[in-house]
Amino acid sequence: MITFFNDSHQAHAPEFEFFRGERVSCFETPARAEYVKSSLTSRGHVLRSPQMESRTVLARVHAPRYLAFLEHAWRDWVALEAGNDQRQPFPSVWPVRTLRSDVEPVNFIARLGLYSMDNGSPLAAGTWTAAKAGADAAASAAALLAVGGRRGERAVFCCSRPPGHHAGPDFMGGYSFLNNAAVAAQALRDGGAARVAVLDVDYHHGNGTQSIFYDRADVLFVSLHGDPLTEYPFYLGHADETGAGEGAGFNLNLPLPAGCTAARWFDALEQACLRIAAFRGDALVVSLGLDTFAEDPISKFSLQASDFSRLGERLGRLGLPTVFVLEGGYAATALGTNAVNVIEGFEGI
Repeated sequence: MITFFNDSHQAHAPEFEFFRGERVSCFETPARAEYVKSSLTSRGHVLRSPQMESRTVLARVHAPRYLAFLEHAWRDWVALEAGNDQRQPFPSVWPVRTLRSDVEPVNFIARLGLYSMDNGSPLAAGTWTAAKAGADAAASAAALLAVGGRRGERAVFCCSRPPGHHAGPDFMGGYSFLNNAAVAAQALRDGGAARVAVLDVDYHHGNGTQSIFYDRADVLFVSLHGDPLTEYPFYLGHADETGAGEGAGFNLNLPLPAGCTAARWFDALEQACLRIAAFRGDALVVSLGLDTFAEDPISKFSLQASDFSRLGERLGRLGLPTVFVLEGGYAATALGTNAVNVIEGFEGI
C-alpha cells in the first residue's frame, strides 16, 4: 500500500499541554509518527512524500478566516511581545452561548479562543507547516484512488500528524488543526466520486468531521467511540445525531461505554460496516485512531494488537477504494505495530 510520510510533521512539537488541570508533557508528539514510520519500513513498506497542494480543497472544508488565522498564528503571537517565541499561547476565553462569534477580535488570545474548542491543542512554531503537510497528504491520497472512472490504487495510507478529526469548519481542538479526513473526502468528491463514506474508529468522536458534513447527503459519516457523556469531546457524538437538512440520515454515531470489551467494539464495527455497505459509496475514508488499544494512556477500550489486523480485514471486505488517515493513539511505542497490522490486514483480503 502506498504510504505518504513527510518529515515536516516534526515541526509541530509543543513542549507541554494541560491535562486534568495539570501541566504535562504532550501526549501527541513527533515520536508517534516516527514509530509508525519505523514499523512500516521494517516490514518492507515504501514511503512517499505527498505531491498535491491542498489549499483549494481546504477552502471547501474550513472557513477562510480560520485558515488565515491558523497559517499566521505563530507569526502574530511572536510579534506581540519579546520572548513569545519561547512561550506557548493558550486561549483563556471562549464565545459560548449568547456571546458573538461573527466578529473577529483584534486581541490575539481572544482570536485564539474564537477558533479553539479547548485549551489542549497547543500551538508551536511549525504547527501550520505540519498540519498543512498532513492535508497535502490527504489530498494526494485521494488523487491516487481508483474512483470516478479513473485507474488507480485500491488504498493509500497517510502517516501524518497532528491528527485532524476534531478540527471543525472554523475551530481547532483535540490536538487537531486541519481535518485531514474531511480533506480526503472532499477531494474524492471533487475528483469524481459521487458518494463518499467516512468511518471514524478513534476512541474519541470525530466531532469536527461530523460538523463539516452534517447537512450533506453525499458524505456519510459513521463513528464508533467512547460515550460523550463521559469521554472527550463530550458535546457531540450522541446516537440521536443523525444529520440535518439534506444530510438527515447520513450521520451514524455508535457511542460505547468506557471499558467495553473488544467483542462489543467489533459488534459496533459490524453495524458501521453494514451501514457503509448500504450507502453504496464510491470510496471510503478511515479516520484511523489507534487509541482503542488496551494500553493507551488516555483512552479506555481494550483492543489488542491482533484486533487491529481483524479491523483491517473487515474494512478490506467492504471492497471500496480507501484512504487511511492516522488520527489518535498515544501508546506511542505500540502505535507502529498496530497501524501496520491494520494495513496488512486490509491488504490480505
